[in-house]
Amino acid sequence: MTAVLARHRALRRVFGTYPTGVAVVAALVDGRPVGLAASSFVPVSLEPPLVSVCVAHTSTTWPVLRGVPRLGISVLGADQEAVGRQLGARVPDRFAGLQWSVSGSGAVSLDGAAARLECSVYQHVSAGDHDIVLFAIHDHEATEGAGALVFHGSTFRSLA
Repeated sequence: MTAVLARHRALRRVFGTYPTGVAVVAALVDGRPVGLAASSFVPVSLEPPLVSVCVAHTSTTWPVLRGVPRLGISVLGADQEAVGRQLGARVPDRFAGLQWSVSGSGAVSLDGAAARLECSVYQHVSAGDHDIVLFAIHDHEATEGAGALVFHGSTFRSLA
């Protein structure tokens, strides 16, 4: 193993000690839902209302989503681990068998999510091997009493 790979693995373990929520960014593209799972969802600002997600430069899904006018961000609930795994996989139809809805502007939201936001891209910031994508929030709702799905130590967990 090269020194760079060893350093990356060690840093990944360090990053893995910090639990993060799991969110899905999705929209309707050419009549079908397209989305990606992100464990880097972060609330940013109340005024203006902004959230952020980090997307790897190697993502093949983000270039498809980047130009759509509205995107849905679904914060996954504690019982949606299988959904997170499916949407994080590199499979042809990530939405197969999942229940979802679409807004009039094409933002896709997952049914059963702990929270759902309708957003547009506000700003991109290139940062190392990722882009930090800031999203302006246009609409939002939370499911009362929903538990959170988190990613910690390279595995999904739920908060009691």
